[in-house]
Formats: sequence, C-alpha cells, structure tokens
Amino acid sequence: MSDTKIKIAIGADHAGFEYKEILKDFLKDYELKDFGTYSESSVDYPDFAHPVAAAVESGEFTYGILLCGSANGVAITANKHQHIRAGLCWENEVAALVRKHNDANVLCIPARFVSEELAKEITTTFLNTAFEGGRHQNRVEKISC
Repeated sequence: MSDTKIKIAIGADHAGFEYKEILKDFLKDYELKDFGTYSESSVDYPDFAHPVAAAVESGEFTYGILLCGSANGVAITANKHQHIRAGLCWENEVAALVRKHNDANVLCIPARFVSEELAKEITTTFLNTAFEGGRHQNRVEKISC
C-alpha cells in the first residue's frame, strides 16, 4: 500500500463556504488544497470552479470537490474543461453512480439542498467508489469533444 495521500482540490462560492470548511476538517487524512472562497461574502462561482477543475485536469490533483447553493453553476463551469467529468450529487446513490459509470473526477455538492451529514456521506461515497470500466469505458471516451 502506498503512503501517498489522494490529492483533492476543493472550492466553493459563498453559499458553499460553510460546508467547504466542514469538509476540509472531515478530509484531514487527504492532501487537500483550498481554492477559496474564504468567507461568506458574495462571490462569483466560476472564480473558484475554474481553478479547481484546472488543477484536476492538469493531473496535479486526483479529484475536485465544488460546492455552491444548487451545485449547478459549479458543475456547468467545471465541465467546460476537457477531461473533467463533474457530477452533481445530492444523495449517495448518485455519488456512487457518477464514479462507477462516468468516472467522475469532480464532485459537486448542492449545499442548500443537503445536510452537513449527507454532504460528508456523499463525499465518502464518491472518494471510495471505483470506476467500473467495461461497457462504461467506451461511453466515457465519447464525452470529450
């Protein structure tokens, strides 16, 4: 077993700030980089989604986690990057499926629609679920344009 920690890039807008801070503490056993925001002051979500997606796309980080109110804005923004497969997850089953079937590498959590505990569960499920490959590999290879 490798001593190398999984590297995670994390970011949020003002609506996701509180949960980002909670997840940072929850993920203390991982190598984590916080791309902001650093307060609950109103900000523009692309300013944080793009750097997280770019960090994963470059290979510097294995996974990204993005949070905003609905998670739609950060998911749309992250998915503009080639080789990013950002999945909006509001329950564990969705988190498992985006990893198993889509090989998602960025988790997007809707902070206004899940509890703190569920956000932690979704994160755990996402990080501990492997891509199934097989018939899904061909589909994933068709995503980028």
